[in-house]
Amino acid sequence: MIGSSALIGLFFGSLLLGGLSDKIGRQKIFLSNFVIITIASALQFFVNDPVTLFILRILIGIALGGDYAVGSTLLAEFAPRKYRGILLSSLNVLWTVGYVLSNVVGYYLGKMGPDSWRWMLVSAVVPAIIVLVMRIGTPESPRWLVKMGRNEEAREIVRKYIGPHAVMDETISQDAATHYGIKDLFNKHLWKRTAFGGLFYVCQVVPYFAIYTFLPTILEKMGFEETFTVDMLLNLFLLVGAIAGLWCTEKLSRRGFTIYTFIILTVSLFILSLLPAGSHGFAIMVFAIFTFVMSAASNLTLVYPAELFPTEIRGTGVGVVTAISRIGSAIGTFLLPISVSSYGMTTSMIVMSIILLIGTVVSIAWAPETKSLGLNEASDPNLDGAISLIGEEKSVEARR
Repeated sequence: MIGSSALIGLFFGSLLLGGLSDKIGRQKIFLSNFVIITIASALQFFVNDPVTLFILRILIGIALGGDYAVGSTLLAEFAPRKYRGILLSSLNVLWTVGYVLSNVVGYYLGKMGPDSWRWMLVSAVVPAIIVLVMRIGTPESPRWLVKMGRNEEAREIVRKYIGPHAVMDETISQDAATHYGIKDLFNKHLWKRTAFGGLFYVCQVVPYFAIYTFLPTILEKMGFEETFTVDMLLNLFLLVGAIAGLWCTEKLSRRGFTIYTFIILTVSLFILSLLPAGSHGFAIMVFAIFTFVMSAASNLTLVYPAELFPTEIRGTGVGVVTAISRIGSAIGTFLLPISVSSYGMTTSMIVMSIILLIGTVVSIAWAPETKSLGLNEASDPNLDGAISLIGEEKSVEARR
């Protein structure tokens, strides 16, 4: 439960705070998230019972859920079209850097005696304070301001932060009196994008969180005696894969990148599940391929959702698909050790291969092409049939 607690909080945070950001703006939530994370992380040091720790981890998860929804939304609405993909992908690269560093920090702090877990948890305060300080003064999303009819304020922010001659798209509907909610994500125009965003996201993060949260246990079950070295090797592939994903995001179409990585992940994990005991060399090679591709493909989880929904409901949309993904990741993290203990490693890996196969089918059926499009065009579901697999920019022809 403690292992799943932050993921449970992520579900509620992304669902509630993502929608709230559509109403009150992105910047307020973007800053307040890390106030909560900093305080709750510090309080973990003083807990004396599992329930209190569980509650604090829930609070951290709620704030992080808001950050998942608002962080990528704010950056997508701020970034010029040319740099949007690589900037959103960089969020995942930095997340992976933090993930790998936490593995190292946890390993060495784990040697500090019976209270080592306190120092592990409170260590999160250091990056939280750094991020909090860096976020002070962050401007509001220009696109959200235009949506609210505050055009001149939006233009001033663009001139200050992008450049004196930068021009922004002001064709966003300015019906500030209209209230959009979660139900609008399931209307006849957006339901397919909502379904794709949630299913693609959940099918990717279930194996990711389940496997890498319990990686030392999995490696031990696979017969590896010295798990830390293999663990760090795979973490290195996670980091290299995330960096390679930047190149893939720039060079490949969103749709093609999604489909082909799902295929590779499905095949490699299925092979890994069928390997006989003692195939350590081949197992490491296949696991490394799986890790590399999984990390590269994870860049899409911070790129695609922000491009799927129009400005007036983008925060809500990103929040909902993130919440859907956290249901899967929380359940996967909670059930994997139970599944391995009850049914064995092979069965557990095959089940996760099936989840990846579902992601492949969903992506082939519903993944839209959003690369090289302005954010208004990318989030327009009426253009889905007009965009080619390789991401050529045909929006003008489509509109004509």
